[in-house]
Amino acid sequence: MDVYKTDKIRNVALLGHGGAGKTTLTESMAHLTGITSRMGNVTDGNTISDYDKEEIKRKFSISTAVVPVEWKKHKINILDTPGFFDFVGEVEEAVSAADAAVIVIAGKSGVQVGTEKAWNLCDDKNIPRLFFISGMDNADVNFGEIIEKLQDMYGKKVAPLNIPIREDGKLTGYVDVAKKTAAKYGAKGAVTACDVPGDLADELETYYDSLMESVAETSEEMMERYFGGEEFSAEEIAEALAVNIADCSIIPVVVGAPTQLQGVSNLLDDICSYFPDPSKRQISGVNAKTGDTFEANYDPAKEKSAYVWKTIADPFIGKYSLIKVCSGTLKADDTLYDADENSEMRLGKLYVMRGNKAQEVPELSAGDIGAIAKLDIATGDTLSTKAVPIRYEKTVLSVPYTYERYRAANKGDEDKVSQALSKLAQEDLTFRNVIDSANHQSLLYGIGDQQIDVIKSKLKERYKVDIELSEPKVAFRETIRKKSDVEGKHKKQTGGHGQYGHVKMRFEPSGNMEQPYEFGIEVVGGAVPKNYYPAVEKGLNESVEAGPLAGYPVVGVKAVLYDGSYHPVDSSEQAFKTATRTAFKNGFMAADPILLEPIINLKVKVKDQYTGDVMGDLNKRRGRVLGMNPAGKGLTVIEAEVPQTEIYGYSTVLRSMTGGSGEFSFEFARYEQAPADVQAKQVALRAADVANGDE
Repeated sequence: MDVYKTDKIRNVALLGHGGAGKTTLTESMAHLTGITSRMGNVTDGNTISDYDKEEIKRKFSISTAVVPVEWKKHKINILDTPGFFDFVGEVEEAVSAADAAVIVIAGKSGVQVGTEKAWNLCDDKNIPRLFFISGMDNADVNFGEIIEKLQDMYGKKVAPLNIPIREDGKLTGYVDVAKKTAAKYGAKGAVTACDVPGDLADELETYYDSLMESVAETSEEMMERYFGGEEFSAEEIAEALAVNIADCSIIPVVVGAPTQLQGVSNLLDDICSYFPDPSKRQISGVNAKTGDTFEANYDPAKEKSAYVWKTIADPFIGKYSLIKVCSGTLKADDTLYDADENSEMRLGKLYVMRGNKAQEVPELSAGDIGAIAKLDIATGDTLSTKAVPIRYEKTVLSVPYTYERYRAANKGDEDKVSQALSKLAQEDLTFRNVIDSANHQSLLYGIGDQQIDVIKSKLKERYKVDIELSEPKVAFRETIRKKSDVEGKHKKQTGGHGQYGHVKMRFEPSGNMEQPYEFGIEVVGGAVPKNYYPAVEKGLNESVEAGPLAGYPVVGVKAVLYDGSYHPVDSSEQAFKTATRTAFKNGFMAADPILLEPIINLKVKVKDQYTGDVMGDLNKRRGRVLGMNPAGKGLTVIEAEVPQTEIYGYSTVLRSMTGGSGEFSFEFARYEQAPADVQAKQVALRAADVANGDE
């Protein structure tokens, strides 16, 4: 592939709902630009961008793939992103590297939740976008309805640049709104000029007038000319559209049928003509040496710097760090510096990725996207020079709140599983491997159940280790509500020295739920010698790790040693420790023990129309709704306190209730007493775990 300068580069993310046709569009652009001799398809599992075995098996995208194409002396880096919400981290990474986005809409399905999420993400990142209505060769597509829906949601700035021409229910051509011309499709998407069909004349005038109003608003001079009845030239319209699209005051809509290569060349033309090159975008970092702001802005004349926006760590194709050059020009064999790790490294060869194929290039200009192999660097790190060490802000990714307990299916594979998860975590920053020592369990956190299932499959396919998933244990606590007065005695005679320890202790609530216990001593007369006090506290310390009620950690207990006895020969530290554990068990169970369950503060963001359903469901989960706050754009945030035991599987339920649009987050709030039925269930479950050896 040729080396392209910044002004000839376009970085475009394909966004949209799962199944909208992003990968098919990528495949058609690759074929039309000569990368492939024939088009692959998702069903056959032979597309450029869905190359991973999991993607081929499941027939949908799981990770973002980069497919650079060359079109009319431009390089377009296509970032084909997943549409399923569990893989939103891949989309967020892609948008961080993109300078514009094509939001793909499946013509038959119309505007979906994924369309709205894509729009909101573009809004958050303030990147230019256009809508591409795909599958227009389907007779069921209603173009007018889709435009009306988009304009209802996002206003009149949504402006069609194409109107589809249909004959006998088939897509045969299109009308160019800006030029007021029409064309018929031929073989492989080729077009020939034709007259505008009479039945589209009124529709064309409506869209044209709306478009010209937007064009006129680019300057006072053009506004005066517009009101004076002047016509704008094609060049003026194109320039004005580029300005308006770049500042998001116009969101164009174009149409096509990628499987037939129809409308794809128009889309490529529009990307080159209307989307900004990287130099029109801004990016700044911090000079790690001076603390000053470094305005990179994809300027090739400035010091070299690049941001690692994604990592591929596949044992079959190797490790590649995908970078976007933020300033300067990177060349093969450059020596660069990672300010995050305070380490210098030699790059070796530079590549551009095309799916899973790496193609060597001599250099990468500012704004370009490329890859470096076998580099010891993490996603989110910055490469720069040691003389001017730059650090760019890391991309903020969605936080995972869905979790499953896991264990190695085969004993002895624990280390292999841990190492494999560590490698997978280099690629996917939205899952967490958490060791919950309090409950003796390992947890996988993900955005949703599907992501966790994919991780499980990748472990088996890539690394030949299997894990079993199950419902996690929740971190209950045990405490007491009353007082008790007990004794504990450990006496054992075995011939020779025996064992003797005897304590009398009082137990009561301490009132401090932040600490397991408070220890007091009121012994008089030397009934228990001072040198055994530490042994008594050690016995307490061991006892509170797993309480007598259900084996959960103990909190909020005050223990007072006030009497006891000893033997001058047989007493020992171990004997007093054992006696204390006996006293603790008896005293705890005699002081009205209870379980405390964790309560979380849950925030659920949903469309206004779903608030009733969500609150009804939260009530069923023993939740207490604290309030509802408007979040703009027709959204409401419901805040509630819910027992953590009731939140398992909530991601799937919320998506089902809200058509996939609902989002939630939570954080620990406090512990409070569990209801009697919950306590009884947990005591029984823990007894079963002990019996099965699963503590």
